Amino acid sequence: MADRARVIGAETEYGIVTPTQPALSPIVSSTHAVVAYALAHNRSQVAPRWDFSEESPLRDSRGFDLRRYHTVPSIDPHAIGVANAMLGNGGRFYVDHAHPEYSAPEVTSAVDAARYDAAGDLFLLRAAALLKEYEATGKSVLKGHDPCGEVKFYKNNVDGKGASYGAHENYSYHRGTPFDQLAASLIPFFVARQVFIGAGRVGKGPRGERPGFQISQRADYIEQEISLETTMNRGIINTRDESHTTEDFARLHVIIGDANMSHTSMLLKYGMTSLVLDAIEQGVDFSDLSIKNPVGEVTGVSYDPTLQHRLTLSDGTQKTALEILDVYRQRVEAHNEDEQRVLDTWDQVREALEEGPLAAAHLLDWCAKYALVRNYMARGVAEDDPKLALIDLQYCDIDPAKSLYHALVRNKRMRTLFSDEQLQQAAAQPPRSTRAWMRGHAVSHLDVQAASWERLTIGNTTVRIASLLHPNAQDCQGIDFQAQPDAEALLGVEGVEAIEPSGEGLH
Repeated sequence: MADRARVIGAETEYGIVTPTQPALSPIVSSTHAVVAYALAHNRSQVAPRWDFSEESPLRDSRGFDLRRYHTVPSIDPHAIGVANAMLGNGGRFYVDHAHPEYSAPEVTSAVDAARYDAAGDLFLLRAAALLKEYEATGKSVLKGHDPCGEVKFYKNNVDGKGASYGAHENYSYHRGTPFDQLAASLIPFFVARQVFIGAGRVGKGPRGERPGFQISQRADYIEQEISLETTMNRGIINTRDESHTTEDFARLHVIIGDANMSHTSMLLKYGMTSLVLDAIEQGVDFSDLSIKNPVGEVTGVSYDPTLQHRLTLSDGTQKTALEILDVYRQRVEAHNEDEQRVLDTWDQVREALEEGPLAAAHLLDWCAKYALVRNYMARGVAEDDPKLALIDLQYCDIDPAKSLYHALVRNKRMRTLFSDEQLQQAAAQPPRSTRAWMRGHAVSHLDVQAASWERLTIGNTTVRIASLLHPNAQDCQGIDFQAQPDAEALLGVEGVEAIEPSGEGLH
């Protein structure tokens, strides 16, 4: 971006299981988790409700809008299936469909994007611990419901029964960038980048009905090149045009990525994509990388962990995914220390993968999982043995005591980029460089009735924060949040304006 401040955000839907209550609806168990966290960490007994007035999930980047409703709903933040908790780090923890979801706060670097993404696990672990305490006392956080038993969370994208859930990425970009050019430049990149950021999966096909190992968890669920949908008919490029900021910027909503445990995979996911967006906005041409059958090549790449699969380009030439990424690498450039860190990591991983996936097992999720699976198969375990699927699941268990990923970390077989203290800080403090700073501190110290990415309602005053970058920590230096100011104290800060509450107004 021209101002060098691309804003990045992440949304992760976690898998959820209740081992002692297998018949319990995941919608109900997810609600238990969110409400338990909200009751323990919000200033009042009722969490701030989510303000839907700025939501437009059916607005399409191609120029049309399929409006979902004409009035803006006002929803109980403790209600089944829609529970909501605003977080002190500026993010959000809520129920989305049948999953607990963590939305990280807005940040301005791939390093911070990875750190705040990884910190999301801490909120889920805290919710699990709270539910265990409630169960021990025989109490339930939900009226009319029995206590929720043990809850386990998995940072993955498939349930093994045909369903897939998302790990979505968000990137701001200048609205003047032609969308057709953006999509055409990104499609080959998204098809190829799974060899760096894939989470690995045992089984092929939506239900894992065919034996075998593949690189990506999402590959079997991508059905179109371009689509507005996120739960069916998913596209390599998602066209949702819901910027949550001023009209100068649009938001690229990426749904093709996997949920990662590896810090290196996270850094590359956000960093590589941001650098490619920089190049696109600067007019760099990637048309020579156009793929003849991009949807088919998503699984073509994913199904070949040897990395030898050759993709046919529109001009008839063929390249491997690594060779396609090499071209992107040659055409992007760093402008600061964090971006150089991304490029250095890109080069290191590329060099390791040149030797084969096992050489990157200490860096990437899919390579680590592939190494574990190969070790079991070397002992005589068959390719279709359920034990391999269990390895797949246990790897992404976020409980450090049960997780194979965390076991690798403890045994120094997986590299981390952030210390436990740095992750705890990210869970407790909002990023300093974006408007999330004010949101996080307001939620922690003020009586917020409603909130969204753009709005805060405190008492009878609703304020709008349209800019992604303001008010940041520097803008808020004059506010003593510990003194619990009212909304009026926020109005003198850059980027904050008072508006009429629109809880039941027209959308």
